[in-house]
Amino acid sequence: MSGHSKWANIKHRKGKMDAIRGKITTKISREITVAARAGGADPAGNMRLKLALQKAKENNVPKDNIQRAIQKGIGNLDGGNYEEIVYEGYGPGGVAVLLEIMTDNRNRTAADIRHLFAKHGGNLGEAGCVSWMFDKKGLFLVDKAGVNEEDLMLIALEAGADDIKSDDEQYEITTAPDDWEQVRTALEAAKVQTASAQITMVPQTTVELAGDDAVKMLKLMDALEEHDDVQEVYANFDIPDDMMGEE
Repeated sequence: MSGHSKWANIKHRKGKMDAIRGKITTKISREITVAARAGGADPAGNMRLKLALQKAKENNVPKDNIQRAIQKGIGNLDGGNYEEIVYEGYGPGGVAVLLEIMTDNRNRTAADIRHLFAKHGGNLGEAGCVSWMFDKKGLFLVDKAGVNEEDLMLIALEAGADDIKSDDEQYEITTAPDDWEQVRTALEAAKVQTASAQITMVPQTTVELAGDDAVKMLKLMDALEEHDDVQEVYANFDIPDDMMGEE
C-alpha cells in the first residue's frame, strides 16, 4: 500500500497516534459537532455523523466528549463556528497533498499552513491543483490474523466492494462511497473486525520518494497532522517500508 493508508498504518504501529491523542480527540469532536449541525443528531439519517462516530470509536474518544460535541452541534451547548476549507499543495518531489481544514480563523490557518509547506520543502498551491489526482473511496483495513482471505473476499465482494488488496499485515478493501455502509454492515454481520473503516481520498497514482525527499515528506506529514485546524491529510507518496520504519 502507499500514500494515505500506508501512512496511517505506520503511525498506528509506531505510536504516533498516542503522542497526539489529545489533538485527535479534539479534531474528532469538532467533526462530530459540524456533522450534527449539518444533518442532525441521529446517525441513522446522517452518514457524515455516522462516519465521525466510527472514527471516535476507533480512537477511543470518551463518550462524554462525543455527547458534548453532538449537543454543541444541535445548539444545546455553545460551540465554535468552524469554517470548512480544502487546501491543496505540493510536497518534496512533487507529491500531491490535499488537506481538509476546520477553522474559526481562515487567515491565521492559511498563514500557518503556507509556512509549514515552505519549511519542509513544499508549497501551498491554488484550489484544484491536485484534487483531481484523488478519488473518494470507502476504505476498510482488516488485520490478517484470524481472517481467511477467501472468506473475506466473498463477504466483501458480495456486499459491493470494488477491490481487495493485501500487504504483509493487512487487507485493504475499497468501495464506492455509496457502498461503504452495506459493506460495513456485511463485515460486522460476519464478525470481521476492522482496524479502520472510513471514507477517504485515495490517490490515482503515486510518487516514489527516497533519500532526503522522503525524510522531508514524512516531516511535512507530521507537521500538518499536528496542526490543530487540520482534520485530514491525504498525499500520493510511496516510500520504501524500511524508510517508513526509520522515520
